Amino acid sequence: MATQDVQSERQYEIIVFGATGYTGKYTCERITASLPTDLKWAVAGRSESKLQQIVDEIRSLNSNRVQPGVEVAQLRRDDLISLAKKTKVLISTVGPYHKYGTPVVEACVETGTHYVDCTGEVPWVYDLIQKYHSQAQKTGAIIIPQNGIESAPTDLICWSLVSHMRQTLGVGCREIVQTCYDMKATPSGGTFSTILTLFDSYSLSHLQKSGRPWSLNAIEGQKRAPSRPIVERLTGVRTVSDLGTLTDSLQGPADIPIVNRSWSLINGGEFYGPNFQLAVYTRTRNALTGLFIHVAMTIGFLAILLPPVRWVLQRLVTQPGFGPSKEDVKNEFVEWRAVAHADAADPNDRKRAFARMRWQGSMYALTGVCLSEAALTIARSKTLAHELGGGILTPATLGAPYLERLQKAGLQLEVRMMP
Repeated sequence: MATQDVQSERQYEIIVFGATGYTGKYTCERITASLPTDLKWAVAGRSESKLQQIVDEIRSLNSNRVQPGVEVAQLRRDDLISLAKKTKVLISTVGPYHKYGTPVVEACVETGTHYVDCTGEVPWVYDLIQKYHSQAQKTGAIIIPQNGIESAPTDLICWSLVSHMRQTLGVGCREIVQTCYDMKATPSGGTFSTILTLFDSYSLSHLQKSGRPWSLNAIEGQKRAPSRPIVERLTGVRTVSDLGTLTDSLQGPADIPIVNRSWSLINGGEFYGPNFQLAVYTRTRNALTGLFIHVAMTIGFLAILLPPVRWVLQRLVTQPGFGPSKEDVKNEFVEWRAVAHADAADPNDRKRAFARMRWQGSMYALTGVCLSEAALTIARSKTLAHELGGGILTPATLGAPYLERLQKAGLQLEVRMMP
């Protein structure tokens, strides 16, 4: 029986697994407050009492909607298979994903259930592709990891710039330079825990292999990393017209492989262009500050390689499941900007496009929006992800229907050609 036919018989359209966690609560609040009131959905996790508490808390956000079901499930194969069979789309917020996420994905792949999460753990995503991409294609399961603050915004900015360039000039992009232009945000305990435990779970060789810019490619080719001048390699600093002085980005190592996977999935690289490259930075005040950030990040990375340092940090940081309060995050925001260079036949042709994306509010609220709107898009729309027939895909494969939902939810985006 086709996946679509099987899914039409399922009890729910969306289940949020890990609903009692920090990001899970934001996702449930978003679904309750803003998704269609006829949506059939459920919260899921290990504790029935905690799940019922979440349901009671969010009830006041929208009394007109269908109340969610409560599904108790442990991280056991039988529980997860049973849970996956009940829904069209499963949202997982149970992390760190490299410790707890694989059985959830495996259950979804086996049952042809669509899946989204908000991991930023590229080594884990690399392993998912190796193990489950082919099987997910066979069962029709759309599996989209890294669909939160990492890496949906960058993936969608790049897709939007390439689409605009194609529509306006009929060519692809040679290079996109993207930067976190401005941000005020506080990470949660889960984010800290994930970073620290990655180095406990993977060898350096695996981290290096999976962290290459094109490590997640779905096709062969385009393996070279963008060339950088010697001064930038030494200092981490680059100055780009219309973006300012830039330096190293914490998000770049997670975002670049996902965007490059989108390059490979969408028309075999032809849509973005055969010469496409992406560079990701953070804007800084000046070159000296940029150099300081570059040195600090390098030293920090080397320090985390030492097990005693990780042991100490794990006892100092906020624990998983907790994060900044609603009062603390009410004035948070993030803005990304990017410039795309046309891949024109004439080397003197310097046509460019500019994009600006902004979110006013908590980064975890944005992740909740990304997860819920992606799940609804998969459940009720037709996208390139559906045309591809399943597999380990990317946020950009949900295309315009997904981006339009995000914009209605408050994610601002402008894209235009530059003089």
